[in-house]
Amino acid sequence: MNTLVIYTHPNHKSLSYAFLQEVIRGSKENGKIKEIKVLDLYEEGFDPVLVFNEHKRRRDMHSDPALAKYREQLIWADQIVLVYPIWWGRPPAMLMGYIDQMFASGFAYKDKGGLLPEGLLKGKSVVCVSSMKGPAHYPLLWLNNSHKALMRKALFNYVGIRKVKFFEFGSMESPRGKHAKKLQQVYRYFKTVSA
Repeated sequence: MNTLVIYTHPNHKSLSYAFLQEVIRGSKENGKIKEIKVLDLYEEGFDPVLVFNEHKRRRDMHSDPALAKYREQLIWADQIVLVYPIWWGRPPAMLMGYIDQMFASGFAYKDKGGLLPEGLLKGKSVVCVSSMKGPAHYPLLWLNNSHKALMRKALFNYVGIRKVKFFEFGSMESPRGKHAKKLQQVYRYFKTVSA
Protein backbone atom coordinates (compact mmCIF):
# COMPACT_ATOMS: atom_id res chain seq x y z
CA MET A 1 0.00 0.00 0.00
CA ASN A 2 1.33 3.43 -0.99
CA THR A 3 0.47 6.25 1.43
CA LEU A 4 0.40 9.94 0.54
CA VAL A 5 0.22 12.26 3.56
CA ILE A 6 -0.89 15.82 2.85
CA TYR A 7 0.06 18.06 5.77
CA THR A 8 -1.49 21.51 6.06
CA HIS A 9 -0.28 23.72 8.90
CA PRO A 10 2.23 26.58 8.71
CA ASN A 11 3.90 25.78 12.05
CA HIS A 12 6.15 22.76 12.55
CA LYS A 13 5.84 23.16 16.31
CA SER A 14 2.06 22.71 16.19
CA LEU A 15 -0.03 19.83 17.44
CA SER A 16 -0.91 19.09 13.80
CA TYR A 17 2.80 18.53 13.17
CA ALA A 18 2.94 16.16 16.15
CA PHE A 19 0.04 14.21 14.60
CA LEU A 20 1.95 14.12 11.31
CA GLN A 21 4.96 12.58 13.10
CA GLU A 22 2.74 9.85 14.59
CA VAL A 23 1.22 9.10 11.16
CA ILE A 24 4.73 8.71 9.76
CA ARG A 25 6.01 6.67 12.72
CA GLY A 26 3.08 4.27 12.66
CA SER A 27 3.22 3.93 8.87
CA LYS A 28 6.93 3.10 8.91
CA GLU A 29 6.25 0.29 11.41
CA ASN A 30 3.41 -1.13 9.30
CA GLY A 31 4.54 -3.94 7.03
CA LYS A 32 1.55 -3.43 4.73
CA ILE A 33 2.59 0.13 3.87
CA LYS A 34 5.11 -0.17 1.07
CA GLU A 35 6.04 3.50 0.75
CA ILE A 36 5.06 6.81 2.34
CA LYS A 37 5.35 10.27 0.81
CA VAL A 38 4.65 13.54 2.61
CA LEU A 39 3.40 16.67 0.87
CA ASP A 40 3.70 19.67 3.19
CA LEU A 41 1.61 22.28 1.37
CA TYR A 42 3.12 25.27 3.18
CA GLU A 43 6.70 24.07 2.89
CA GLU A 44 6.05 23.22 -0.75
CA GLY A 45 4.85 26.76 -1.38
CA PHE A 46 1.68 25.39 -2.98
CA ASP A 47 -0.39 28.21 -4.48
CA PRO A 48 -4.02 27.67 -3.41
CA VAL A 49 -5.37 30.56 -5.50
CA LEU A 50 -7.47 29.65 -8.52
CA VAL A 51 -6.75 31.69 -11.63
CA PHE A 52 -9.00 31.53 -14.67
CA ASN A 53 -8.50 33.84 -17.63
CA GLU A 54 -7.96 33.71 -21.40
CA HIS A 55 -4.82 31.58 -20.85
CA LYS A 56 -6.09 29.30 -18.04
CA ARG A 57 -9.56 27.81 -18.32
CA ARG A 58 -11.31 25.86 -15.62
CA ARG A 59 -12.16 23.02 -17.99
CA ASP A 60 -8.42 22.50 -18.63
CA MET A 61 -7.43 22.31 -14.96
CA HIS A 62 -7.22 18.48 -15.07
CA SER A 63 -4.26 18.76 -17.45
CA ASP A 64 -2.53 21.88 -16.09
CA PRO A 65 1.21 21.07 -16.38
CA ALA A 66 1.96 23.02 -13.18
CA LEU A 67 -0.12 20.47 -11.25
CA ALA A 68 1.20 17.32 -12.97
CA LYS A 69 3.39 16.14 -10.06
CA TYR A 70 0.48 16.47 -7.62
CA ARG A 71 -1.79 14.45 -9.92
CA GLU A 72 0.91 11.77 -10.13
CA GLN A 73 1.07 11.63 -6.33
CA LEU A 74 -2.69 11.10 -6.07
CA ILE A 75 -2.66 8.41 -8.77
CA TRP A 76 0.26 6.66 -7.00
CA ALA A 77 -1.44 6.65 -3.59
CA ASP A 78 -3.61 3.80 -2.35
CA GLN A 79 -4.21 5.67 0.91
CA ILE A 80 -4.47 9.45 1.18
CA VAL A 81 -3.98 10.93 4.65
CA LEU A 82 -4.89 14.56 5.36
CA VAL A 83 -3.47 16.15 8.52
CA TYR A 84 -4.85 19.61 9.28
CA PRO A 85 -6.50 21.81 11.90
CA ILE A 86 -10.18 22.73 11.74
CA TRP A 87 -10.48 26.50 11.56
CA TRP A 88 -13.95 28.10 11.47
CA GLY A 89 -15.53 24.66 11.16
CA ARG A 90 -13.60 23.64 8.06
CA PRO A 91 -10.10 22.79 6.80
CA PRO A 92 -7.60 25.63 6.19
CA ALA A 93 -7.89 27.66 2.99
CA MET A 94 -4.55 26.21 1.83
CA LEU A 95 -5.98 22.68 1.85
CA MET A 96 -9.24 23.80 0.25
CA GLY A 97 -7.21 25.48 -2.53
CA TYR A 98 -5.36 22.20 -3.10
CA ILE A 99 -8.67 20.34 -3.23
CA ASP A 100 -10.19 22.89 -5.63
CA GLN A 101 -7.33 22.38 -8.07
CA MET A 102 -6.55 18.69 -7.69
CA PHE A 103 -10.01 17.15 -7.59
CA ALA A 104 -10.89 18.56 -10.99
CA SER A 105 -13.27 17.28 -13.63
CA GLY A 106 -11.42 15.04 -16.07
CA PHE A 107 -9.02 13.86 -13.37
CA ALA A 108 -10.97 13.06 -10.20
CA TYR A 109 -14.42 12.65 -11.76
CA LYS A 110 -16.15 12.60 -15.13
CA ASP A 111 -19.57 14.10 -15.81
CA LYS A 112 -21.99 11.59 -17.29
CA GLY A 113 -24.90 13.97 -17.86
CA GLY A 114 -26.88 12.63 -14.90
CA LEU A 115 -27.21 13.70 -11.28
CA LEU A 116 -23.90 12.21 -10.12
CA PRO A 117 -20.60 11.91 -11.96
CA GLU A 118 -18.38 8.89 -12.37
CA GLY A 119 -15.71 8.97 -9.67
CA LEU A 120 -12.28 8.35 -11.15
CA LEU A 121 -10.41 7.77 -7.88
CA LYS A 122 -12.16 4.53 -6.93
CA GLY A 123 -10.34 1.99 -4.80
CA LYS A 124 -8.44 4.52 -2.71
CA SER A 125 -8.99 5.20 0.98
CA VAL A 126 -8.76 8.46 2.92
CA VAL A 127 -7.97 9.23 6.55
CA CYS A 128 -8.56 12.75 7.89
CA VAL A 129 -6.63 13.63 11.07
CA SER A 130 -7.86 16.98 12.33
CA SER A 131 -7.83 18.94 15.55
CA MET A 132 -9.70 21.97 16.83
CA LYS A 133 -9.95 24.30 19.78
CA GLY A 134 -13.66 23.66 20.38
CA PRO A 135 -15.08 20.60 22.12
CA ALA A 136 -15.21 17.30 20.27
CA HIS A 137 -18.98 17.40 19.72
CA TYR A 138 -19.02 21.02 18.52
CA PRO A 139 -19.12 20.15 14.78
CA LEU A 140 -21.92 17.65 15.31
CA LEU A 141 -24.11 19.67 17.67
CA TRP A 142 -23.56 23.21 16.37
CA LEU A 143 -22.56 22.76 12.74
CA ASN A 144 -24.69 19.74 11.74
CA ASN A 145 -21.55 17.71 11.15
CA SER A 146 -20.60 20.02 8.28
CA HIS A 147 -16.88 19.18 8.34
CA LYS A 148 -17.43 15.46 7.85
CA ALA A 149 -20.24 16.01 5.33
CA LEU A 150 -17.99 18.33 3.33
CA MET A 151 -15.08 15.91 3.26
CA ARG A 152 -16.95 12.61 2.93
CA LYS A 153 -20.00 13.45 0.80
CA ALA A 154 -19.19 16.62 -1.11
CA LEU A 155 -15.62 15.59 -1.93
CA PHE A 156 -14.46 12.01 -1.50
CA ASN A 157 -17.67 10.10 -2.28
CA TYR A 158 -18.14 12.39 -5.28
CA VAL A 159 -14.80 11.30 -6.76
CA GLY A 160 -15.38 7.61 -6.02
CA ILE A 161 -13.61 7.22 -2.68
CA ARG A 162 -15.95 5.36 -0.33
CA LYS A 163 -13.61 4.43 2.52
CA VAL A 164 -13.14 7.60 4.60
CA LYS A 165 -12.06 7.56 8.26
CA PHE A 166 -11.95 10.55 10.60
CA PHE A 167 -9.89 11.36 13.66
CA GLU A 168 -11.56 14.62 14.69
CA PHE A 169 -10.04 15.72 17.99
CA GLY A 170 -11.56 18.53 20.04
CA SER A 171 -10.43 20.65 23.02
CA MET A 172 -6.88 20.59 21.72
CA GLU A 173 -5.90 23.95 23.22
CA SER A 174 -6.94 22.77 26.67
CA PRO A 175 -4.41 21.29 29.12
CA ARG A 176 -7.06 18.58 29.64
CA GLY A 177 -7.07 17.73 25.91
CA LYS A 178 -5.39 14.33 26.45
CA HIS A 179 -2.85 15.05 23.73
CA ALA A 180 -0.59 12.09 24.45
CA LYS A 181 -3.51 9.64 24.35
CA LYS A 182 -4.75 11.01 21.03
CA LEU A 183 -1.28 11.00 19.49
CA GLN A 184 -0.91 7.38 20.56
CA GLN A 185 -4.31 6.54 19.05
CA VAL A 186 -3.20 7.90 15.65
CA TYR A 187 0.14 6.07 15.87
CA ARG A 188 -1.58 2.74 16.68
CA TYR A 189 -4.04 3.12 13.82
CA PHE A 190 -1.33 3.69 11.21
CA LYS A 191 0.82 0.91 12.63
CA THR A 192 -1.96 -1.60 12.00
CA VAL A 193 -4.10 -0.26 9.11
CA SER A 194 -4.26 -2.65 6.16
CA ALA A 195 -6.13 -0.73 3.46
